[in-house]
Amino acid sequence: MIRIIDFCFLGLKAAIAALLAGMVVLVFGNVVLRYAFNTGITYSEELSRIFFLWLTFLGAVVAMREHGHLGVDTLLRRLPPSGAKVAVLTGQALMVWATWLMISGSWTQTLINLHVSAPATGISMGVFYGAGLAFGVPALLLILSDMIGVLTGRIDVTTAEFVKDSEDELALEHDPSLAAPSAKR
Repeated sequence: MIRIIDFCFLGLKAAIAALLAGMVVLVFGNVVLRYAFNTGITYSEELSRIFFLWLTFLGAVVAMREHGHLGVDTLLRRLPPSGAKVAVLTGQALMVWATWLMISGSWTQTLINLHVSAPATGISMGVFYGAGLAFGVPALLLILSDMIGVLTGRIDVTTAEFVKDSEDELALEHDPSLAAPSAKR
């Protein structure tokens, strides 16, 4: 099961890369066409906006799985294990509630705008609002999985990292060569 999930997230990362490449081609191509040939791609801005929205929401799902979102867990580290467990579960319950609001709102907006066409491309605006569903459903499953892990003891809240403390820590984790050299005198 883990291999299937890993493969799905690899697919998400490939989709994110493809969306980013599509944005670059559309925007750069439009700039070149406007300045060099006094023409342009009429749907470039609209597609770039939709690509960026999907890229952002899919990237948030990937970051959520990797616990890559920034946060502060200073209080959590100072609490006793039972208090930390309650704090983590409370935080995750609030995240479930917020994610449910995101899912229900996105679902409602998707249904409302399903038959509304975007002005330049004619694409259904349901695609625009569906990005919230593409984030919400996997995010809800990831949060529930973490909650079950904490409740069953599979995840130890005293040693688990649910967030990253800083962008520097995240960068160092991916590339240790970025560490500051020790001062030599």
